[in-house]
Amino acid sequence: MATISSIDLLSYVGTTIGTVTLVKLLGQGSMGAVFIGYQTTLKRQVAVKILPKSLASSPNAQKMFRDEAETIGILNHPNIVPVYEMGETSDFFFQIMQLIAGSDLRSIIVKARKHPVPTKRILPFSETIHYICQVLDALDYAHDEGVVHQDIKPANILIDDRFKRPIVADFGIARTIWAEYSASSSLFGTPLYISPEQAARTETDGRTDMYSVGVILMEMVAGLLPVRSESPVDMIQRKKTDPDSFFTARPSEVNPAVDRELESIIATATASQPGNRFADCLEFKVELETYIRTRSLN
Repeated sequence: MATISSIDLLSYVGTTIGTVTLVKLLGQGSMGAVFIGYQTTLKRQVAVKILPKSLASSPNAQKMFRDEAETIGILNHPNIVPVYEMGETSDFFFQIMQLIAGSDLRSIIVKARKHPVPTKRILPFSETIHYICQVLDALDYAHDEGVVHQDIKPANILIDDRFKRPIVADFGIARTIWAEYSASSSLFGTPLYISPEQAARTETDGRTDMYSVGVILMEMVAGLLPVRSESPVDMIQRKKTDPDSFFTARPSEVNPAVDRELESIIATATASQPGNRFADCLEFKVELETYIRTRSLN
């Protein structure tokens, strides 16, 4: 499979897509790139995610993108990046969305870890759970609309500067990439957050997203993920064949401030078998809200 590094992304600057002109490369991932675009009709900046067709060449991936375009457009939730348009040119698929002024959760986690004061290297639990609950609310809404994200990770959760509101990005694009990934022997993205059923390339549903959120929650309250230092291929294999051995310690063993109740919630969300997880993201969210409420009273 081709990689994003083999494509001259800067050559796309100046390209016009309908009423939007790509003006600056903002960032890139393993298969896609994000540009700042300018929409001349409404005189506003937008974000434009592109997925070169050379990187999503399988018929399944291309069909997935086209099928998802109509579904994604109906998503309307304060914690989901609004998508204005999805389409394709001869060279790439694209998604035009609101440009969020802020940082992704991955950057916030990394910045906290570098704080000179050790006690500041983990975000306050209340702040973390506040973020996680809003993400779960967004996912529960999307799942009710029949949309599963399939690539929930800190880099796909944006925190806007003004209201400190978490906003989930990459709906639609993520499923297309996963369709391409499933059609090849290549690995897509980091395997840290994917569920065992994704590693095994079996059927997924909303509990797949729940597992990923559970891993993020574990990372944020423990300070780091208790996993082995192994290659992405080995991580995928471990999640596929021996998922119960993926985490090498309980969150409380990494950070003693994680109590039994919170650890139990994380364990349920990240259970290897989907049937042992919460029924849905709403149940997960309610458990966290109850935990915070009880913790505050104590």
